[in-house]
Amino acid sequence: MNEDDEPPLLHAFAGYGIELEYMIVDREHLSVLPVADRLLAQDGTGGPAGGPLGWSNEFVLHVIEVKNLRPAATLEELPAAFQREVLAIDARLAALNARLMPGAMHPCMDPRAETRLWPHANDAIYRAYDRIFDSRSHGWANLQSMHVNLPFAGDAEFARLHAAIRLLLPVLPALAASSPVADSRVTGCADYRMQVYSDNANGIPSIAGMVVPETVSSRRAYEDCILAPMYRDIAPHDPDGVLREEWLNSRGAIARFSRNAIEIRVLDTQECVQADLAVAVACCAAVRMLYDKGAHALDRQQEMPTAALARILQDCIRDAEDAVIDDPRYLALLGYPANRCRAGDLWRQLAAPLAQAGPWSTPLQAILRHGTLSRRILRALGPEPGREAIDEVYRRLCDCLRQGAMFLPG
Repeated sequence: MNEDDEPPLLHAFAGYGIELEYMIVDREHLSVLPVADRLLAQDGTGGPAGGPLGWSNEFVLHVIEVKNLRPAATLEELPAAFQREVLAIDARLAALNARLMPGAMHPCMDPRAETRLWPHANDAIYRAYDRIFDSRSHGWANLQSMHVNLPFAGDAEFARLHAAIRLLLPVLPALAASSPVADSRVTGCADYRMQVYSDNANGIPSIAGMVVPETVSSRRAYEDCILAPMYRDIAPHDPDGVLREEWLNSRGAIARFSRNAIEIRVLDTQECVQADLAVAVACCAAVRMLYDKGAHALDRQQEMPTAALARILQDCIRDAEDAVIDDPRYLALLGYPANRCRAGDLWRQLAAPLAQAGPWSTPLQAILRHGTLSRRILRALGPEPGREAIDEVYRRLCDCLRQGAMFLPG
């Protein structure tokens, strides 16, 4: 969404904003290639003029983001549009002997040696982060995700939407994990992106909290309980106030009052646009199911302790769909008819209507039947993979992105 214009006042689920981040890599060797500024103008934006989608820069020069510039009325209109942009970017990158790589982390990047920050417009922001935090680390320089933006109109909608997203957030890695490899090795963590993201601002804990956001009931409460402590704690390190903005918040879902939306940040980028949008649809459908329980269910949703949700999140970050959820109160709130289950079984129930028929059935069936992309990558790599095996699998992932195909190990 374009933040320069007056934000539209949309009711909950009346619009959707999707942001997809991709790595730029050398076409031959698959190493990260810091050439995003050669695709974009120095203001950090680009893409074909006049279309519904745009391209923009990110923190580092080897990442580019594609997003719809205005809220889409439905998610059904977005896969074809995003696929066109992927092909347009890949065509331009070919002249630089480069291509796009999907997935949430580069499997072999050395962030100490290979990080190059965006040096053009808004570079003061990136330099401030670099000065305060360890930005030449996986937790800053090697992260690609999908952000889903959902609108709200007024405090009542905000409270219900925030409560629903907060409740669903812990199990999103069980659907979307795609980052099992870093430093050329299997990490033992299905969603290693979220693991390093969770720790990247440890020096100032108020910035990320427990990643699962605290319960709040209004914009004023959010500003007092979440934004104000964070601004206070960053101030000694940021005397010019460069980072005193709502996007400093690193929780897994953050309020963007500048555009009247909540931004979900927990979803790893998948192997192709079709898979990303299918994950987004499943996420939004589950959030809406919780939202539609109405104001009478709000108290029960908000009473779920943040620490309990954070424990479920950490389990899903580690084990994705194989994580065991044994909190009966949590499962009851999500409508699961047992006191204990695998996170993958919970998602089979939540996403069942979408997986049975319609435009999302093929990618969702692949995820629910064959596992998260993280699980499928590990299956393809085999035990103790070397660099050659890793390169082969990730080259196939690059092909999946270009072809709009699911990654299914043979």
